[in-house]
Amino acid sequence: MDDENLPRAKGDAASLLAKEELDPYSQHELDERIALLEAEIARVKAHRDKASAHRDAAEALFGRKDSQ
Repeated sequence: MDDENLPRAKGDAASLLAKEELDPYSQHELDERIALLEAEIARVKAHRDKASAHRDAAEALFGRKDSQ
């Protein structure tokens, strides 16, 4: 079984962030947090797109690998 098919650990960064209490943060701190999270989303999307393009190039060169 491929590691990518396994569920993420419950303690991953996104899960921990989702559980964090937001009440202590000021409006300014929340705005900063939103900007950081949006930048992280953009970084993850860019990585996903790069990985997808790499996979597509490999499939074009070597053929598609069948799922088992």
